[in-house]
Amino acid sequence: MNVGWIGLGAMGGPMAGQLARSGFTVTGFDPVVRGLAGVADAPDAAAAVTGAEVVGLMVATPAQVQAVLDSVLDALTEGAVVLVFATIGPDSAREAALRLAERGIGMVDAPVSGGTVRAGTGELLLMVGGEPAAVQRARPVLDALGSVHVVGPEPGDGQRLKLVNQLLCGVHVAVAGEALAYAEAMGLDPRTCWEVLRGGAAQSFMFNDRGARMLDYPEVPVSSAVDIIAKDLGLVTDAAEGVRQPVPLADTALRLFRDGQSEGLGRTDDSALVEVARLARESGPG
Repeated sequence: MNVGWIGLGAMGGPMAGQLARSGFTVTGFDPVVRGLAGVADAPDAAAAVTGAEVVGLMVATPAQVQAVLDSVLDALTEGAVVLVFATIGPDSAREAALRLAERGIGMVDAPVSGGTVRAGTGELLLMVGGEPAAVQRARPVLDALGSVHVVGPEPGDGQRLKLVNQLLCGVHVAVAGEALAYAEAMGLDPRTCWEVLRGGAAQSFMFNDRGARMLDYPEVPVSSAVDIIAKDLGLVTDAAEGVRQPVPLADTALRLFRDGQSEGLGRTDDSALVEVARLARESGPG
């Protein structure tokens, strides 16, 4: 199966590489990343999707998804399926699906969770929404990337579940930073706290993973940027307003991520939330 791929960054690169190792012929495009092992470089996005039976999009924002569609619509093969792995919200997913349907192209909404390491080992969690026929055509690609959970028959269904996921993830990252900064403020060794607490009832994936990165912050590579989680939490709170569901913890977490952006930390790893908590202590009363 020929797969076109747009977006070879922290998540997209490992995912495309995983497909190549699984036997797919993968042609990719990214304006920055080139020379990924097993993935043929295309000169532009249109060239990457030409002749592809399945196309994967792993970009950052709803606007970027629409921009990619602007550049590839005429190059897509009728009957192809576009997989949108990015977190863009249900409204943007439905809008993209309508644009593609007008050209006879299917779309499967397949946001992922699991982090960069699992992206490269085929162990992601995929939350899939799409017409059954389109999902079936794309199923070999989806299965190669991880555990597939079809949560609804329309594009946007996967995005809704991903927003629930991102509410939890954003709050967990924020509270992990708060907890470790709190430990420091009380004179405790944060590394000892992390090692002890991750074995008990307070453990979570984010405390284990981001907590470890917080211990070494800022000397950590960017796995998931503050800007990305802030974007996702913005989608969470917008959708919550639309269904009249209060989400006070998500609102607070979003404020903390935006505080990080205001401090110039937007493009740093989201383990920077421990630094946001430290700065709050330094600037607070007393």
